[in-house]
Amino acid sequence: MKLAVLYDSKTGNTKQAAEWIAAGMGEVENVEARAFQIGQEDADFVKEARGAVIGCPVYAALMTPDLRAWLMAAGGKYAMAGKLGGAFATEQYTHGGAELVIQAILTNELVWGMLCYSGGGSQGHPVIHLGPVGVNSNAEEHNGMAHYKENFRIFGRRFAAKASELF
Repeated sequence: MKLAVLYDSKTGNTKQAAEWIAAGMGEVENVEARAFQIGQEDADFVKEARGAVIGCPVYAALMTPDLRAWLMAAGGKYAMAGKLGGAFATEQYTHGGAELVIQAILTNELVWGMLCYSGGGSQGHPVIHLGPVGVNSNAEEHNGMAHYKENFRIFGRRFAAKASELF
């Protein structure tokens, strides 16, 4: 089963998070996962994928304009209805608005007719209610994406397990 991770990345932090999610997905038997920068995605792979996790960095407490434009076009282009959907975000500040971005992405997925994944508290620790968030060290020296690597991998693994169960 194919699963896609689609992202917009400006400094490489979101790209790293996407690769960690795809790596976690790949730990599940019979799953082929690939991560793509929006605008550079393999259209056939995304169309065939049974699920997609979408993410971007926080941009003034919103998703990036590039991701918003891509989301407006992708639903029909990639036949997203019926796929399992998920979301993630990266941010420069601990309280930078990542939850708002994740909710906006999930809302787009619901509008497309996707089934949105959240393991929430049912999966135990770490609890990842809406989607994983990473805080980079660009503005907070005490932070850094490496602190969040396992959460992204775990989310990918959980997402792929649910997709395998459903499809």
